[in-house]
Amino acid sequence: MLDLDPGYLIASMLVSSVGFVLFSYGKKQRRFPHTAMGLVLLVYPYFVPNVALMLTIGGVLMALLFAAVKLGV
Repeated sequence: MLDLDPGYLIASMLVSSVGFVLFSYGKKQRRFPHTAMGLVLLVYPYFVPNVALMLTIGGVLMALLFAAVKLGV
């Protein structure tokens, strides 16, 4: 169930906004890693009930995207 805590809503909006930008960029540039990570960042906040955990997972996912791009994927 969704929480109506202001911190949760702001964190969810932040993560989803980054996901939307990544998805849009990936779709426009035809870059699969960016498109896929954008979709993941758009969806996963619905399933994480804790703000700190949500931001940690978002940071790890962004680090994975950075590593994938550096490796040439």
